[in-house]
Parts: sequence; structure tokens; C-alpha cells
Amino acid sequence: MKPLLIGFCVFLSVLQSCTSGNNNTNEQKPEEEASSTQSNEHRIKKERLHEAREFCLENSYNTSVAFLSDMSMRSGRKRFFIVDLERDSLIGKGLVTHGHCQNYAARKPSFSNEVGSNCTSLGKYKVGYKYEGRFGTAYKLHGLETTNSNAFERFVVLHAHDCVPQSEAMFGICRSEGCPTVSPDFLSELETIIDRSEKPVLLWIYN
Repeated sequence: MKPLLIGFCVFLSVLQSCTSGNNNTNEQKPEEEASSTQSNEHRIKKERLHEAREFCLENSYNTSVAFLSDMSMRSGRKRFFIVDLERDSLIGKGLVTHGHCQNYAARKPSFSNEVGSNCTSLGKYKVGYKYEGRFGTAYKLHGLETTNSNAFERFVVLHAHDCVPQSEAMFGICRSEGCPTVSPDFLSELETIIDRSEKPVLLWIYN
């Protein structure tokens, strides 16, 4: 009877050890997932918001609201942001394309300011005048830095296209020829802000 009891105790000890090990793994997994989710959640650095606000103050742009687009995020996530510069807060967000750069196999964006590159150009833009173009309502974009100075010449504009969904997508979205293209519903949201602004609105695309 004694050996049987010892064997049973050993069995319980091993079982407890295995269960404990599995519990530790399960406890770590949600933490890892939470950390990953947290990193995927958009949190604009305060330094970037402050720089945007200072730029708008110095250049007589709208100091209440600006548009920021983080190209380091995958295209299936909402990476075009409407920010409140006075409260350092996020007002809204939507999906936005990046340029295909004539490399249709690549999913991650490359960047160029060259005419004919079909790439996204990083940098600050002034959202210019509104017009009706090939894809409906659009806004001219004026590149303000050496990295996007050819935007106007390249016909890089802010416009909408039906290929851009309103909700986030698991496998990414369509790509453009260099234009920051958004969904029709999201453009309507941006349109209200741009059209009501007495001063130019800043669009800042970064990576």
C-alpha cells in the first residue's frame, strides 16, 4: 500500500508541475498579446504633436486641427489621423493608401519624391484648393519639404476611392500612384474640416 501511495503522490506532483507550467504560459500569452495590441494602437508622440502645433503657429496654419499619417503602420490599419492640436488628442482616424512605387509585389511602402515614381512622399503638406477630378472631390497638396517638393508636379492629391474600405482590413488595402487616398465616407469627414477652416490645414505624412 505504501509504494502505491508514494506513486500516487509522485503522479500528483508531476501533474501539478505540468499544470502550473501551462498556467504560466497562458498567463504570459495575454500579456504578450496586450503588449502587441498596445503597440498596434495608435499613439502619436507628444513631441510630434508639439512640432506640428509649432509649425502651424509659425506658418499661419490652422492651430486647432491637423492631419497626420503614420506610414510605419500596415495599410489595413487606420493610420490617417485627425488630431486636436489644442488638446493633444485624437478626433478621428481612417484608412489611407500608400503609393505602389511600381512594385506591385511589395506590401511595405517605399518613399520617393521623383516624378513618375508612383511612391508616397514623406513630409509636411499644405492642403490646397478643392476641385472635382477623376475620382470626384479632391484637394491639391503642396509639398513643403525637400522630401515632397514635387507633390504638385506629380499630381499627388488627397482624394477618395471605393477600393478603400471604411473598416480596418486584415490583409491590407489597395495602393495608389502616390496619392493619400481614403474612403469616400472618411473624405466627407475631412472635407467638413478643410472647408470650414479659415487657414490652411497641415497634412504630415511620416514613417
